[in-house]
Amino acid sequence: MLRVLHLTDPHLFADPRGALRGAVTYASLQAVLQHYQDGDWRADIAVVTGDLIQDDSAQAYVHFRKLLETLQLPVYCLPGNHDVRALMRDALAEPPFFYCASTEYAGWLIACIDSCVTGVAGGEISPAEYERLEQLIAASNAEHVMVCLHHPPVAMNSKWLDTVGLADGDEFLQRTRAPGKVRLAIFGHVHQEYEADHGGIRIIATPSTCRQFARGSEEFAVDDNPPAYRRITLMDGGDFDTELVWVDAARRMKGSGDPS
Repeated sequence: MLRVLHLTDPHLFADPRGALRGAVTYASLQAVLQHYQDGDWRADIAVVTGDLIQDDSAQAYVHFRKLLETLQLPVYCLPGNHDVRALMRDALAEPPFFYCASTEYAGWLIACIDSCVTGVAGGEISPAEYERLEQLIAASNAEHVMVCLHHPPVAMNSKWLDTVGLADGDEFLQRTRAPGKVRLAIFGHVHQEYEADHGGIRIIATPSTCRQFARGSEEFAVDDNPPAYRRITLMDGGDFDTELVWVDAARRMKGSGDPS
């Protein structure tokens, strides 16, 4: 059995007082981590699916590393559209941090892939990245696979948000179905919850550790849902459980901003 703590979209700033749409993101992530640590559920690894920072600064990654080190867990990270790959690689170059890496445990392969396109909010997986994923799955002895990425491979039924999803979502689903081993895919970017089966693969989004986007909105909008994280338990036989945890103790903030 493997327990995975899924965190996503903390959007940290160099200034710990930096706020995104009314939420101080450092304090919000700190509250989420404290909520996890105060509970009795313990993860084996953490996966963070992108947008670690907001302001293109190396110092924001220093804050991320400092906060996540308190978990005393291996932390697997992949880039989001707000991340700066070079800065992110440098900041997360040594354990317990791993950049766009994979791991195997209890019959499961956890594979992190890069779905970002430099300079744009939407995503697309490159041929080289697809090849890397396929090689990882083919070389692994694991019978079950969880793929981790930033962008949603399926529609969110939100007009504005679906313009910045994964452009090659159908291809992603086809390619991940082909080996017959991928059981679930987890992602961030959408700042809201999502969970549904697509052709035998469970597709799961976890809300942000800061502000959330209004679900089903025609235009960009935020809502009053609090920060969140997800508990994922991967069973030895290929079954899995997930639990979304809303951190109600964190301060709810009202705000507005643009979707970029």
